[in-house]
Amino acid sequence: MNEKMDGLSMNLEQANLDKLRSVFPECVSEGKLDIDKLLSLCGEYIDNDFEKYRFEWKGKAECLSLAQKRSSGTLRPCPAESVNWDTTQNLYIEGDNLEVLKLLQSAYYRKVKMIYIDPPYNTGNDFVYADDFADPLARYKEVTQQTTKSNPETMGRYHTNWLNMMYPRLRLAANLLRDDGVIFISIDDNEVTNLRKICDEVFGEENFLACIVWEKRFTRSNNARLFASLTDYILVYRKSPSVNYLRAPRTEKSDSIYSNPDNDPRGVWTSVSYVNPATKEQRPNLSYPIVNPITGKEINHPTNAWKYEYSKYLAHAKDNRLYWGVNGENTYPRLKKFLSEVDDGMVPVNLWKRDEVGTTDAASKELSVLMGAKVFDFPKPVELVKTMTQIAASEKDCIILDFFSGSATTAHAVMQLNAEDGGNRRFILVQLPEVCDEKSEAYKAGYKNICEIGKERIRRAGKKLTETKDGQLSMDGEKAPLDIGFKVFKLDTSNMKLWDTTPIADGGADELVERMNQMVRRIKPERSDLDMVYEVMLKLGVPLTYPVQQLNINGKPVYEVGENCLLLICLAEFVEPEDVQAMADYAPAKMIMSRDCFTTDTAMANAHYILRDRQIELKLV
Repeated sequence: MNEKMDGLSMNLEQANLDKLRSVFPECVSEGKLDIDKLLSLCGEYIDNDFEKYRFEWKGKAECLSLAQKRSSGTLRPCPAESVNWDTTQNLYIEGDNLEVLKLLQSAYYRKVKMIYIDPPYNTGNDFVYADDFADPLARYKEVTQQTTKSNPETMGRYHTNWLNMMYPRLRLAANLLRDDGVIFISIDDNEVTNLRKICDEVFGEENFLACIVWEKRFTRSNNARLFASLTDYILVYRKSPSVNYLRAPRTEKSDSIYSNPDNDPRGVWTSVSYVNPATKEQRPNLSYPIVNPITGKEINHPTNAWKYEYSKYLAHAKDNRLYWGVNGENTYPRLKKFLSEVDDGMVPVNLWKRDEVGTTDAASKELSVLMGAKVFDFPKPVELVKTMTQIAASEKDCIILDFFSGSATTAHAVMQLNAEDGGNRRFILVQLPEVCDEKSEAYKAGYKNICEIGKERIRRAGKKLTETKDGQLSMDGEKAPLDIGFKVFKLDTSNMKLWDTTPIADGGADELVERMNQMVRRIKPERSDLDMVYEVMLKLGVPLTYPVQQLNINGKPVYEVGENCLLLICLAEFVEPEDVQAMADYAPAKMIMSRDCFTTDTAMANAHYILRDRQIELKLV
């Protein structure tokens, strides 16, 4: 009669099968995909050729299954640790990013413009997360209590462990990218080759954009036995060919080449040669005499053609766009390019120098000054992430995701760029609450885990961005108010009780009765209404930043979600038909009610018929 929520994340396998069924209905029979028929329709015929090129490692198949296994977790709100809870559009999520990415699928599917991640480089000392297929949430709670989680080269599955961690996360992340989305991934020599291969598989070889070389430091390490590394890599992929034009921001250095030696009223300019690399024989239509207007001399190039047709040359000459030197001393003209006419930045390059985007050492010093202590090793520079954002998220109203957020550089960069250009970019940060070593400077400074560092960094960076030099709050009325807040959510098991499927031994009737009694009330008693409200939003695909307002209807607490009452959620007990009538007066798009709201099945049926008559969909939890 009423659709019931199962407490699980989006069913990616079913969603993919439905897509295939809509295009190739003949390939789905009795709910099963006929892969051989699908391949034959695409011109691929099974030939049992096991020598095809492919990238394989132990555990790859399990990784794919793990990525598509539905999560039974939820994200619990933490207003006390948040900033500007009621108004902010930013999210900071504590938890295993694999489970969090699954939980974000419904609400943020194809909504993210840019992803930046700085995953473990697999140097042998950093943390590589070992997922548990059977019970990922239990594994998550176990790991977050540990301080030693390295992946040394002496382990027999050194590269395999890293690939098993990265592959399912990248597959889930790809689902969240918009068609015009771009992902940037920092990496070093240890895994850049393997990362390129799995990204080619996840995003497609045709969507590879660049392998950027970043000059991360400029002083060589004398401790190196062979070569000292001064650079890291940043792999860049697009979601689809919809991304066909990118521009990097202009810099003071790039603008310094512009000048105005002839006092042109259009302002400063630079120039390019008017001579075509092609010869006269190759381009006879571009070969003609031109006149130096200062000397009056007719000019013919002895071997090469000009770059433009004669009619275009006349327009350039009339518009004073040809520069012959101050006194006409140039042998051939140069075409002026005015800075005032350049409005779309520069073509991005795959070499990012330290003086343009910063270094790790400089970033460490800046973070230490902000935090009052050295609380994080090797943070990325704010300018580095800001440059990526300017290239891939030049539109000022979009979502930026970082699911290996570390010290929260991405949040800092997004807020800073918004402060500079008046943008309204929002960030979603995800970080595992890795425990800080008790001997570390971070622990001594009072930070028990990395998430505490990230949240405090965002607080301090936001405060700094909204203060003027004299310490007063900036009130620039010409720009939209800067969003320096963030909502904190923490990964946990579902607020709804799940049936215990553990086999019961013979004669365990009492155990069975006990399990059934535990399921009489579906919602866990220790969880709050707000916990449940946000789980409902998450599972129904409603963004976590939508406003939530508590109403009082006939003395019962009811929660309105979104503008114009997108959802109305009631978890109160002893709901009567007149209460349902009063709720229906708010005309919600959907009504979500707990089964615990009703004392009898008759009361539940009455609610169904009341809402059906008002054309309001009812879902039960």
